[in-house]
Amino acid sequence: MKQFFARLGNRIRGIVEFLKDTRKELNNVSWPGRREVTGTTIVVLVSVFFFGLFLFVVDLFVRTGMNYILSSSFL
Repeated sequence: MKQFFARLGNRIRGIVEFLKDTRKELNNVSWPGRREVTGTTIVVLVSVFFFGLFLFVVDLFVRTGMNYILSSSFL
């Protein structure tokens, strides 16, 4: 029983030390400002829209081509 509590105490000390180190590291992080976050969010949204539109057009061409090939009488 004594060993159990010794291991439990070591585990708790390890967790507390980890949380202290994590908090210390988070203070060293360079957090982006509101303007930077807004700018990168807009870039991401425009990129997603552009690539979605691009893939839609490619899919439309591929689908049309496949329908033409599969419906041809030369099969």
